[in-house]
Amino acid sequence: MPKMKTNSGAKKRFSFTGTGKIKRKHAYKSHILTKKTKKQKRNLTHVSIVDGDNLKAVRKMLLK
Repeated sequence: MPKMKTNSGAKKRFSFTGTGKIKRKHAYKSHILTKKTKKQKRNLTHVSIVDGDNLKAVRKMLLK
């Protein structure tokens, strides 16, 4: 049986922390930034952890 491939899009978007949690970036930070407040843009800059509801699907894409 052939090896499973890692999802190329997922490996660009997610990374692991030292403890094995999966980090993600926030959406809505790429364009149409003129109508968003400074506070909104600043808060979207920070990295957050993948929620438990999506963890299984993301882990499957990353094969870990």
